Amino acid sequence: MDYTKLADLLLPSIDKTPEYYSNLYPERNLKQGAMVTRYAPSPTGFQHLGGVFAALISERVAHQSEGIFYFRVEDTDKKREVVGAIEDSITTLRDFGIFFDEGMVDSNSEKGAYGPYKQSDRMEIYHAFVKDLIKKGLAYPCFCTEEELNATREIQQEQKINTGYHGKWAIHRNATFDEITDNLAKGKPFVIRLKSPGDPNKRVICNDLIKGDISMPENDQDIVLLKTNGLPTYHLAHAVDDHLMRTTHVIRGEEWFSSLPIHLQLFEMLGFTAPKYAHIPTIMKMDGTSKRKLSKRKDPEIRVDYYKTEGYPLISVTEYLVNLVNSNFQEWRSANVDEPCTNFNIILENMSKSGALFDILKLNDMSKDIIAAMSAGTVYDLYLAWAKENDTATSDILTKHEDYAKQIFNIERENEKPRKDFVKWLDVKEHIEYFFDDFYKNSISAGTNFPEQITMEDVKIILRDYIAIYNHCDDADTWFSRVKELSEKLGYAKNGRVYKKNPELYKGLISDVATVIRVALTNRTQTQDLYEVMQVMGEKRVIERLSQDFL
Repeated sequence: MDYTKLADLLLPSIDKTPEYYSNLYPERNLKQGAMVTRYAPSPTGFQHLGGVFAALISERVAHQSEGIFYFRVEDTDKKREVVGAIEDSITTLRDFGIFFDEGMVDSNSEKGAYGPYKQSDRMEIYHAFVKDLIKKGLAYPCFCTEEELNATREIQQEQKINTGYHGKWAIHRNATFDEITDNLAKGKPFVIRLKSPGDPNKRVICNDLIKGDISMPENDQDIVLLKTNGLPTYHLAHAVDDHLMRTTHVIRGEEWFSSLPIHLQLFEMLGFTAPKYAHIPTIMKMDGTSKRKLSKRKDPEIRVDYYKTEGYPLISVTEYLVNLVNSNFQEWRSANVDEPCTNFNIILENMSKSGALFDILKLNDMSKDIIAAMSAGTVYDLYLAWAKENDTATSDILTKHEDYAKQIFNIERENEKPRKDFVKWLDVKEHIEYFFDDFYKNSISAGTNFPEQITMEDVKIILRDYIAIYNHCDDADTWFSRVKELSEKLGYAKNGRVYKKNPELYKGLISDVATVIRVALTNRTQTQDLYEVMQVMGEKRVIERLSQDFL
């Protein structure tokens, strides 16, 4: 058969060659060892944790090697495309501190010299490479209908043989030129298939940077390269794009691992050097005593918007994901408290081969540490930004009382061991609302929380006598001495040991007196350090609250 004639017949408008595009997109001028990686989502839905996980790894290994990380959109499945999905991906990457050097900036614009970075804008490029394969006798048109393919699959299943379009089942593989022209004249739709030279009885060694060397059967399927509408399949498009964009490492989910023999074969038949592959283990979670894959249907934590709504600082989620990549991250973090997590070098070979286990409690612990290490100003800014989206009443109060709010957030923050009250921004309100008079008054009107063992008559006595000795200028030691002295004067034991010895001699403990003062000021039995709380509230507010009639 004259394959050049066939190629011109099937793709008559394509006049550029693979050599043209290879010259148009030359090898990148990077230092030896620099990686070129990509994040290439399909805009068929909004971002989830698995996508962020893959993008994070790809970005880090590229930039720590002084290489290039780019953002490509694989939008050839137009029927399932979701409006806004591209912008959602870009925004999500930015929110998680993942920045690309090249690629789509929004749905209609891009940056970089190796574009277009949207596959739907690269049709002529794919067609040029397919036309070249046809000219070499390595690809051909297939006119099978969906019904015919389904019927073939049923027969294969009945005979318990490998399903698919291969061997004797590839009925159009050896069609003559006349047979092809006859089908074209009849207007039959067709796909272009790869003429696979593979033998499933032979093995190919697939090297994976995470899983290691794995032996798999060669691919013998005549995979589809171009669909009936001329759009490329993932197999073809990713191979051409990764070659022309000079990708050195493809980091993707392990659901693609079984396709590796196909892709290695395709790279070879196209005359490309295959990139190195790293297939990321699936993020798992415990379900009872067994592990299972995080589910979009069952698990809200797989959704990116879950973390935003709950108010997790996204740096907390990012650091947790880095910890899932390499378990020695926490050891590094302990030794490098003040360094950004981007200074931690990710090593693909050190990833777990069995799957990363997602643990929300571990994330919470890490998030507590991260928020505790922030300055009061940073906490204020981040919480305010979250509140503006999720709690406008609180954001209005924070904006109106900025200096006061920052003082509140600074309580026990500059200590050697900062207090760890906050896991996420959703937690903050309950810890700070009593500082603000309207919240406090509403709480008091609903009922007070004085200790049950202290009578209201004794509550009044404690507060009256404490107001008499209160001095806002006292330092912490002097303040505590005054409380201790007052407690003993009113008949409260100075410590538990003394009280246990002769409980009938005392009304209670010094801690009971402190609790009465705490409840009068906050209507809480537990708060941050009481002395610091009073210092932030200020003398006027403290006296006003202590002077109320709580009956």
